[in-house]
Parts: sequence; structure tokens; C-alpha cells
Amino acid sequence: MKAARTPRRAVAAADRTRQPTEVRRRLIVEAALPLIAERGYGSVGVRDVAAAAGVSVGTVTYHFGSVQEILSEAMVLHIERYYAALSEAAAQAAGAAEALRLLVDALFTEDTDRHWRMWFDYWNAGDQDPDQAFARGQAERYEAWHTQIRELAERGVAEGEFSSEDLNGFTVRFAALADGLALQRLRQAPPLSTEDARRHLNRLIETELRRRS
Repeated sequence: MKAARTPRRAVAAADRTRQPTEVRRRLIVEAALPLIAERGYGSVGVRDVAAAAGVSVGTVTYHFGSVQEILSEAMVLHIERYYAALSEAAAQAAGAAEALRLLVDALFTEDTDRHWRMWFDYWNAGDQDPDQAFARGQAERYEAWHTQIRELAERGVAEGEFSSEDLNGFTVRFAALADGLALQRLRQAPPLSTEDARRHLNRLIETELRRRS
């Protein structure tokens, strides 16, 4: 009489075919993004990510040291895509003034509410996490954003569209106002429409970057 066979463990579809490490890491990171958007940064665990990616928990822990590492990489990927889209929108403009207007339009849409919700959640998580690398990653994202704003303003001055004696100050105020308006739009306390958010930011541009006659 033959001995009974030991039941084989079910293997996730993505685990059945071996893939290069970077491909597997990217698959896991991509799977984490919608979870962050749906549940919030602090409510996603390793098992959640493994299930979404269609891999085992062991596969996730083999490629990543912690769920924090996965979520941080996922947010970096999301933010890079978001700002790449903003850059693409601004690149369509004939001049710096139009580029800033297109940038403002792209910042505040019904679709970008998801980005702002994820960004504020990410920022809050960074304040609560002692990992210095995590905090540095956030600082790098803001530095890149400030650079993008300043370069557009500098382009306008160089091409004769704007006049400004404080481009650094303008850059800081633009980024800060954008964050504040985005947060108010999410909370709607007090109510703020997409059109009004754009109008406030465009008013800052008009006030601080004086048009040359």
C-alpha cells in the first residue's frame, strides 16, 4: 500500500516563476500603492502587501527588511510620477508665465486629491518614525519640488517675463501656500473649491513675480 502523499502548499501565481530581484521588488512596491491610497500609510501591513502582490509573506520579507521600507519606496515612486506629470504639463508652455499657470492647474484637480491625501499621510508618518533615512527621503522630495518652482521663476526672469528680487522667498511661499490650500481642500474647513485654490496661488504669482512691461 502506497503511503499517502503530503499535501503540497499552495503557491501564489507570482511565486511560481522566478523573477529578477528588481522585478520582484517593483511588483511588491506597485502593489502597495493602492493599499496606501485606500487604507492610509499606517494601516498597511506585510500580509496586506503580500496578498495584493500575489506573493508569499516570505517573499516580501526576503526582498524588504520592513513594511516601512516597502511603503517608503512606494511613496517615492508615487511622488516621482506625480511631479513628472507636473513637469510634463509645464513643459508644454511657450513661456514661464504659462508654465506656472499650467503647473497651478495641474496641482489642483479632482484627481490630485488622492495624491495630497497620500502625501500628508506620508509626511505625518515621517514625523512619528525615528528612521533618519525616511526623513531624508521626504526632505529630498521637497527639495526637488522647490527646485522645480524656482527654475520656472528663474526662467521667467531670464526671458524678461518677470521681475523679482527674492526668488528664494517666492519659492518657499509658493510651496507653502500650495500645501496649505491642498490641506484645506481635503478637509473643506472652511470650504475651498478647485477654482478658488488656483486663484489664490495665481494671485501669489502675479503679486510676487511682477510682469515686465
